[in-house]
Amino acid sequence: MDITIHETFLPHNDAAASLAFYRDILGFEVRNDVSFGELRWITVGPEGQPGTSIVLHPPAANPDLTDDERRTIAEMMDKGTYGVVNLATADLDGTFDRVQAGGAEVVQEPIEQPYGRRDCAFRDPSGNLIRVNELR
Repeated sequence: MDITIHETFLPHNDAAASLAFYRDILGFEVRNDVSFGELRWITVGPEGQPGTSIVLHPPAANPDLTDDERRTIAEMMDKGTYGVVNLATADLDGTFDRVQAGGAEVVQEPIEQPYGRRDCAFRDPSGNLIRVNELR
């Protein structure tokens, strides 16, 4: 089997703020930007990796969600416990400095983890946890 990760989805509650974070702070390229009424889906990804994308989506756009589920999602996003993505870079310290200077909420400064990985963590404007691992 030849399977790759093509897209992953992260919710957003502010399309403009999410776009600014992923494009301007992380340096991702915008691959698609689709609006439907007041809803907006933005596909971003790292330059040079056209086969790997993150789709930033309005979480309540699913018509199958109940009002209780929509409230739960909103509460979890507010707490920062709903969406998570792990990224990787060869320059963890430089990436940390750039993202911190961009105003992102720092969850964890670069640290050597007991399981052999060095990483840091931020929250994007919608509260999603963004972990950045150091490539070695």
